[in-house]
Amino acid sequence: MSAPGSNPRAFDGLQQSRASDPCIMVIFGASGDLTRRKLVPALYNLLLDGLLPERFAVVGVARRELAEQEFVQELRKGIESHSRQRLEDERWQQIAETTSYVSTGEDPKAFERLADHLEAIDREHGTGGNRLYYLSIPPSAIPKVIEGLRGAGLNRSGADGSWARIVVEKPIGHDLASARRLNETVNAAMHERDVFRIDHYLGKETVQNLLVFRFANAIFEPLWNQKYVDHVQITVAESIGVGGRGAYYEEAGATRDMVQNHLFQLLCLTAMEPPVSLAPDAIRDEKVKVLQALRPIDPTRVSDSTVRGQYAAGVIDGKEVPAYKEEPGVAPESRTETYVALSLHIDNWRWAGVPFYLRAGKRMNRRLTEIALRFNDVPHRLFRNDPPTPNTLVLRIQPDEGTMLTFDVKVPGTEPRIKPVDMDFLYHEAFGQQPPEAYERLLLDAMHGDSTLFIRRDEVEASWSYIDRLQEGWATDDNPLPEYTAGTWGPAEAHVMLAQDKRTWRRWK
Repeated sequence: MSAPGSNPRAFDGLQQSRASDPCIMVIFGASGDLTRRKLVPALYNLLLDGLLPERFAVVGVARRELAEQEFVQELRKGIESHSRQRLEDERWQQIAETTSYVSTGEDPKAFERLADHLEAIDREHGTGGNRLYYLSIPPSAIPKVIEGLRGAGLNRSGADGSWARIVVEKPIGHDLASARRLNETVNAAMHERDVFRIDHYLGKETVQNLLVFRFANAIFEPLWNQKYVDHVQITVAESIGVGGRGAYYEEAGATRDMVQNHLFQLLCLTAMEPPVSLAPDAIRDEKVKVLQALRPIDPTRVSDSTVRGQYAAGVIDGKEVPAYKEEPGVAPESRTETYVALSLHIDNWRWAGVPFYLRAGKRMNRRLTEIALRFNDVPHRLFRNDPPTPNTLVLRIQPDEGTMLTFDVKVPGTEPRIKPVDMDFLYHEAFGQQPPEAYERLLLDAMHGDSTLFIRRDEVEASWSYIDRLQEGWATDDNPLPEYTAGTWGPAEAHVMLAQDKRTWRRWK
């Protein structure tokens, strides 16, 4: 699966091919889109790569009445449409033959039926009583499922060494108070070591490579601090709109939907100190310290360091697209942000005085996720005709995963002319293949019980603590949100915010 000398387990060089324990993956909300588009295609690719346990089964659980064969056919269509490797009938049958479906409806004894069903699968397929519960359900439905698992005794690890683990999808709450309630509900039934809060960004190859890039290369780590870095930009741009998720987005907005989880995770991995080891909690301890070191924002002055916006109608890829307020499920008078930009400071020795600029937006010029470190200018400019271009190191998360370094060279000729050039590394060119999908790595790690790439409870609550202060400040702002034309790079106010710091956002054609 990997190129010579590479390691598919980027954080763990000592255990490339650990066999997973036999287990059953129980997917709650299995009739939803995530199961078909991401979860089962990920399992199928793990099977093709020889990483799925030999004794393995899938149980879909949902309220919807659905014949088991119909459920299996839906999963097959999902693999045909979304798998990174093409469908092979013989290998697909290995999953299909051990896949089943349980409809809960309004049955008060549904979890007792589920317990009996899982025990029958253990006997038939030798899955050893190990269960991975995946909650692909809204946060409001989680307490009922947790209580059902606990009431049926499905939350407990066995005296024989069998385990029960639970994977929780975002959003983990809507604010700090709701996140704490949700965490308390989950932890009342499951030990924290068995709770896997998932952020699929952490499964992306370039995100995993960030720690390797920093801590395995002596030429970069000494430069990774306030002495050499002028500022850092983290961008998560999407060209798509809210589509059919207008009602959800009205409740969430770009800040809750993207910043509290995806962008803050990228921020933590970029800014964290070297961990003492690659143990999961050693890495997560350092991530929490970054969140704790964020300079508090005064809610009464939140507009000094944040910009929100909403997309207006525009053109993307040659097609006209509607404004956010024209999307289904969106209120005509909506003040929900589809774009947010933040100027943050991390008050510690490494990053004192270095601003971190974060932005996320819908209906922007292109789909793009990257981390860019802009280095300080040279202390004295020798080349006055052609001022040096600032050196910039860019880690591209998506698309075209890779790393780029911009530096200056002399233009051939008799004059001392200089020009910026890019040194570019692309994963698919270097290794001859696209990296695994994020959910493949994350599901495999959950089966292993490796929580490195999952979010700990205190991480969730520390990030919400910061976001709550932003929301508190914005709640008193009655001004209309700035608009930006779909297909551009956000509202003008975001560019003004950086211009006040004598800096500019990175631009692409």
